[in-house]
Amino acid sequence: MSEIPAKATESEDPSDGARGKAADERPPGDAMWQSSPPGSIYDYIKVASFSISPKGLVDQWSLRAEQLFGIPAERAIGTDPVDAFIDPDLRERGQRKMAEILDGREWTGVVPFRMPDTADGECGREGLAEVYVMPTRTAEGDKAAVCIVVDVRTLRSIETDLAASQAIFGQSPFGFLLIDTELRVRRANEQFANTFGGNPDDHRGRGVHDYLLRGEAERVAATLRRVLETGNSITDMHVTGFVPGSEERRHWSINLYRVHSGSGRPIGVAWLGTDVTARRDAAREAAAARRNLALLNEAGARIGNSLDLETTARELLDVVVPGFCDLATVDLYQGLLVGDETPPGLADGSAELRRVAFASAVSDAPFVGGGKSVAVGAVHHYPFNSPCADALRTARPQSVPAEDGGLVQSTLAVPMVAHDTVVGLVQFARTKGSEPFGDRDRDLAWELAARAAVCIDNARLYRREHERALILQRSLLPPGDPEASGLDIACRYLPGNAATEVGGDWFDVIELPGARTALVVGDVMGRGLRAAVAMGELRTAVRTLALLDLEPAEVLAALDEIARGLGTPGGVQQATRTARQPRDADLSEVYLATCVYAVYDSVTRRCTFANAGHLPPVLVEPGEDALMLDVPPGMPLGVGGEPFEEVEVELPEGALLALYTDGLVESRDHPLDEGLQAFVGALTDPSQPLEDVCDHVLNTLDTHHGEDDIALLMARVQGLPAESVGDWTLPREPRSVGRAREYARGQLLGWDLEPLVDTAELLVSELVTNALRYGEGEIRLRLLLDRTLVCEVWDSGLVQPRRRRARDTDEGGRGLQLVGLLSAAWGSRRTPRGKTVWFELPLPDGGAGLTDPAEALLSLF
Repeated sequence: MSEIPAKATESEDPSDGARGKAADERPPGDAMWQSSPPGSIYDYIKVASFSISPKGLVDQWSLRAEQLFGIPAERAIGTDPVDAFIDPDLRERGQRKMAEILDGREWTGVVPFRMPDTADGECGREGLAEVYVMPTRTAEGDKAAVCIVVDVRTLRSIETDLAASQAIFGQSPFGFLLIDTELRVRRANEQFANTFGGNPDDHRGRGVHDYLLRGEAERVAATLRRVLETGNSITDMHVTGFVPGSEERRHWSINLYRVHSGSGRPIGVAWLGTDVTARRDAAREAAAARRNLALLNEAGARIGNSLDLETTARELLDVVVPGFCDLATVDLYQGLLVGDETPPGLADGSAELRRVAFASAVSDAPFVGGGKSVAVGAVHHYPFNSPCADALRTARPQSVPAEDGGLVQSTLAVPMVAHDTVVGLVQFARTKGSEPFGDRDRDLAWELAARAAVCIDNARLYRREHERALILQRSLLPPGDPEASGLDIACRYLPGNAATEVGGDWFDVIELPGARTALVVGDVMGRGLRAAVAMGELRTAVRTLALLDLEPAEVLAALDEIARGLGTPGGVQQATRTARQPRDADLSEVYLATCVYAVYDSVTRRCTFANAGHLPPVLVEPGEDALMLDVPPGMPLGVGGEPFEEVEVELPEGALLALYTDGLVESRDHPLDEGLQAFVGALTDPSQPLEDVCDHVLNTLDTHHGEDDIALLMARVQGLPAESVGDWTLPREPRSVGRAREYARGQLLGWDLEPLVDTAELLVSELVTNALRYGEGEIRLRLLLDRTLVCEVWDSGLVQPRRRRARDTDEGGRGLQLVGLLSAAWGSRRTPRGKTVWFELPLPDGGAGLTDPAEALLSLF
């Protein structure tokens, strides 16, 4: 309702509480005369009133006029409105209109106005007002007027806002609701109606319970009340529900804010909603993809850190449980675990498997995958028609049906395929309450199993190569604990390359005829298999040369030629022919090695050394400090052009001899001299068992194992007792044959070896007879009692005996055949003054049977 000025008016401000109170006190039948409720149009339109006296001056000035024009009543009353508010150019016309109004004429029009200047000289603002003038009369009957003024610009702004509001509300692609203070829909737009059916008017008066399920509706209603009470807006609140005619769950993003009237009083809540189902699904897909990618990254970082089959399987389960599934198992082919070259994956998928790993996030019970329970470590197989056997057979993932009443609701059986070879099977299971496996999960499970399979296959290949390396290492070193006549032996070998387990260092203990032993330690420059192969060739050559009974210097000279030929395509001969020509590095490789070769005679306790660029041997005599033997080092093998020298040393009984490689005494942190002094200082108590001495040396020295190979050979001297040696010199005459038999019989009876007397007499007479017939100089007979009985016949002849097959008509030529038949071993070797022919007989208590001489003689014919 518009305001009419009156003398009794106290307040005309619509925000004043008195007006609302008066309206509440009026009876219902007088409702048409009550004041407009808050939120009416007058809260938004600037409407004011004032009255003009018969003299044309303002005599009443309403509070709304104060608000519209910004002039208090005490300043406005008594002024001429034309002079106060009209532009000077329009005042003349305004005076004529004022005269017409005071003459009793109504007038309506749009009038431009200008505020009076302020007291501080600031110019008043300009405006445009629609004026409605109604003639009135005073109590005395004089003509006056009442003016109703409306701000035209405010009206135009309201029209524009209404048009924009209608366009936004009606054309918005989002669901738009206006909810009143009773949480009822007062207005809905077309988009909302299209989603929930009907037209916008059908939704008037509905509540949130008409659209959402009870629990969700209660949550939304509580949020609406909170927005009404606090005025705090809600942004991006997620609401779930269903739309009519569809069972698909939908998701909406809702924005809520409180709506106020022009007076500032809350009149409801604006609801702006958009369907985010597709966006939410895309977000879930993206989140799932990120989780899967993170899981794959974790698998790449955690699986395959060990080259052990079982450990790799456990690493896979550590990644997938509980991040991907609740239970999981890994089965590997039994043949794979026992070292078969190729996994025995039979075409029907029923080969034996061993359960190597199990993990559970819900219980510790063994996993049940559609059959009997299988414990970790148990060997089993899957029936032909089972999904697991089908997965192994087809190399494709298979779903395993869940058991009725069981804990598991979804299981995937995924074969582990590496390089087109199935190596095992992994099962992923999710319990009831978890989301069943989908297509994306199937792809992820396949990828995880494939990565683990590659790591397991790498572990299989590593195990195979490791076993081959161990076989190669064992083949290149003396088997078991070496034994030697007159020596107590202990040895150690530590490869510097843990990946191949082999290297270029080697040692060897070679038994020689005549109770002698060759001790060898060498080091091929380089590491790994290349050095090991060169070392194997040199070691084989050393054993071959040792059996020829060459002197130590001669052995090293021959080895030098062999080493020079290793890196040459044409071998030793080509290396000899091109020795004086520049070596082409692109066509040949340089193989260098150091080696120390020693021959120990247990009868004389003398040891002859020859050195090819190797570290000096260390000798510890009883009661003395350890010392390094002064053996001329010579040039390394493979250099050529320099002879090797020999040094003969007499070793006292109980002395300790140590041969070693540079890996024991040299490292990046310690120079060679310090390492040698530390090694010599570690040999403080040689009386301990040799095995303990070896362990003490390795534990005491800072060997920096891994930088280079280490070979250590230690020998304690235990010479052959004098009573175990029989030595006689025989003149060069036929009677010496009978005398040799007598010496042999007497010595064997003295050693309590009566079972060997007949055989020994026969063989001694054969060797002495050959020495008389084909040899030169005096004859020497020597019998040695050690682990076997050794008989040696010496003479000054250089011609080596040669065994030949006699014809049936030959009267002779069967002596050496007889020696070969009756002895355990026989041979000949050169000596500085001729040659030695020898044979060995096993001792009666040695477990080896003796050949009957009569049968041996008969077998010759």
